[in-house]
Amino acid sequence: MENIKLGSQGLEVSAQGLGCMGMSAMYGPPKPEEDMIRLIRHAVETGVTFLDTSDVYGPFTNEILVGKALKGIRDKVQLATKCGAMFGADGSVIVNGTPAYIRAACEASLERLGTDYIDLYYQHRIDTKTPIEISIGAMKELIEEGKIKYIGLSEASASTIRRAHAVHPITAVQLMWSLWNREIEEEIIPTCRELGIGIVAYSPLGMGFLSAGPNIVTNLDVTDLRKITPKFQGSNLEYNARMFERLEEMAKRKGCSPGQMALAWVHHQGKDVSPIPGTTKIENFNSNRAAAFIKLTPEEMEELDAISGKGATMGDRYPEGFMKFNWEISETPPLSSWKPEA
Repeated sequence: MENIKLGSQGLEVSAQGLGCMGMSAMYGPPKPEEDMIRLIRHAVETGVTFLDTSDVYGPFTNEILVGKALKGIRDKVQLATKCGAMFGADGSVIVNGTPAYIRAACEASLERLGTDYIDLYYQHRIDTKTPIEISIGAMKELIEEGKIKYIGLSEASASTIRRAHAVHPITAVQLMWSLWNREIEEEIIPTCRELGIGIVAYSPLGMGFLSAGPNIVTNLDVTDLRKITPKFQGSNLEYNARMFERLEEMAKRKGCSPGQMALAWVHHQGKDVSPIPGTTKIENFNSNRAAAFIKLTPEEMEELDAISGKGATMGDRYPEGFMKFNWEISETPPLSSWKPEA
């Protein structure tokens, strides 16, 4: 697996990473710890060294899992985690980008991960009550103290990215990007490239849909996020199945799986993009890793572009309660409105 430069501040990561969330949360019950540690170590051994987690996954348990897996091999990986989003007792999302919260969250993540530094530290969701300049200022202090090396944003709008980057260079922006989520190409991707910011594509397999197709819903656990995600429901699912059928037909011609074809498309978006597909099985990991080596012709890219894009899918990418915390409405108040914490 080759490495790529992510952003313009010096961070190098594997061209494909590993999203660790599903090992502990969101896609059904947590998976056996020993199996997940084996999977993470297998990933590192095969050159997939860019690992992605967050304090909200579990919450907390995914960072603990990753920390255990990295004992003795911490220096071989580029470790990314996040702060700023938590679930309340009622299941609602709570977003906090205040300096005190960011600092406390970082200290706690370092302890759970069993490390004294984080390579890439993201603000997981944008706090619409705290100016982004204040949040990034707090993260800049963590860099100065050696606790983190690089700053990232997740689910941030183009204007938020610009404001953040003016305070301290942003190394990477993490966004949902796949054949069935392409809205960010209009404004956010060009903004990142103008500013020299790397792009981390999460859910590059469309939460598994681009690997398994509409049949994925038949065996979902009752606690699986996809159970309540509009893209996976009713007439939306039936409509989206048409795109999968065309993807599947293309993959057969290519001699690969639909998921590999979809991942290869993300890889072909540029050398500043690292997709981070998640999985809980070594066999699926190996299949995902192989996608990084698939070469698509210009004609195949044109065909993939034709079956995706505007109108190719129906339904929001998250349940209604989650959508209000994503890049579509991530604007923060002006810096002039900020009152320092007491």
